[in-house]
Amino acid sequence: MTRITPRTRRVLIGTAVAGVASLSLAACSAGATDTDDALEEGGTITVWAWEPTLEQVVADFEAENPGVTVDLVNVGTGIDSYTALSNAITAGTGLPDVAQVEYYALPQYALQGALQDLTEYGADEYEGTYAPGPWSSVTSGDQIIGLPMDSGPMALFYNKEVFDQYGIEVPTTWDEYLQAARDLHAANPDVYITNDSGDAGLAASIMWQAGGTPWTVDETTVGFDLTGDEGAQRYAEVWQTMLDEGLVSPIAGWSDEWFAGLSDGTIATLPIGAWMPANLEGSAPDGAGAWRVAPMPQWEEGEVTSSENGGSSLAIPADAENKELAYEFIEYANAGDGVQTRLDGGAFPATVADLESEEFLSEEFEYFGGQQANQVFSESSAAVVEGWQYLPFQVYANTVFGDSVGQAFLGGTTIADGLAAWQSTLEDYGTEQGFTVE
Repeated sequence: MTRITPRTRRVLIGTAVAGVASLSLAACSAGATDTDDALEEGGTITVWAWEPTLEQVVADFEAENPGVTVDLVNVGTGIDSYTALSNAITAGTGLPDVAQVEYYALPQYALQGALQDLTEYGADEYEGTYAPGPWSSVTSGDQIIGLPMDSGPMALFYNKEVFDQYGIEVPTTWDEYLQAARDLHAANPDVYITNDSGDAGLAASIMWQAGGTPWTVDETTVGFDLTGDEGAQRYAEVWQTMLDEGLVSPIAGWSDEWFAGLSDGTIATLPIGAWMPANLEGSAPDGAGAWRVAPMPQWEEGEVTSSENGGSSLAIPADAENKELAYEFIEYANAGDGVQTRLDGGAFPATVADLESEEFLSEEFEYFGGQQANQVFSESSAAVVEGWQYLPFQVYANTVFGDSVGQAFLGGTTIADGLAAWQSTLEDYGTEQGFTVE
């Protein structure tokens, strides 16, 4: 899940955003429903979202459209929000007009026909506006089921002071990463290369970057190969070796202990999404100046591959009451002036114009010792491996990850055995839900 705390960033992307905004003027393709009248007529829409930068977007949208009221409601994050959304869909009442839905959860709702196809409003004109990873995530067959709000291209955040202190090179391959883990822990038993208590999202991102396709989805047919897929096995081999040798801190992410480890250098790296800087600044302030950003370690020397970790869309439930006005809002938030507002609040863009703008790329991060970290993030976004799919029940899959693969982090099994158990659970669930499982 993308976690971003508000902060002020000196990101002057007026030219780039102006280009994006100009696209919105042409966003009604031939035959698309014109939603402009919805702004003139006004009304109230309800938006379910937890992303804090949307608060200012809502205020600005209402100021520009005096007859419009946006009721921004936080019904919870992650699983809590999807439980609320699913209950409203099932009940047929109480639906929001707009819902924040993470990329991994979109297929679940798309398969149910629970999300509005935005091509009806001309959203297909935005193809090429967004980075490939986020755009593919909001595309379902011929339908566009949301507009990307942010993205999470992977990078390796590392504590430069720790690496320098022990004379260890920053790893550029996963083999080097494993050796660096050994060297760091040997130099200081209190220092770990990273932490992991069984993170389904991280596991998927590592498999993705390794070129893995541990499952395939063709409408209602789902195939699994977690036990034979090369990407899954690469993940299992590296992580199991680190677990066997005691090189991974068992601290859970997003805990007080985790941020303490990031602050004091006992956790030396984080392979994570590009939305992480604001969280480090806000919750690990003592690490300022020590941390830097590098490209993800590669599986083969000379390769340049990456994957996504986190990120959300704004989508419209198929049975929402005010869909035209809802589309005007998500277009404003994710492709119009709201993009700049969210960048100023600390969000990471999904729009190509922003990812490639000189102002964005040249921004210096004081936390990272003045490094122009966006250059690393932008290159990662362009290097995301194509072809990754999320399961149509990925929310459930992530929920039960801890019962299978997660047990390996407690010493109760191996990751390889955990992947086999996870596959068996998912096959059974898929069959129960009416999917054809191969």
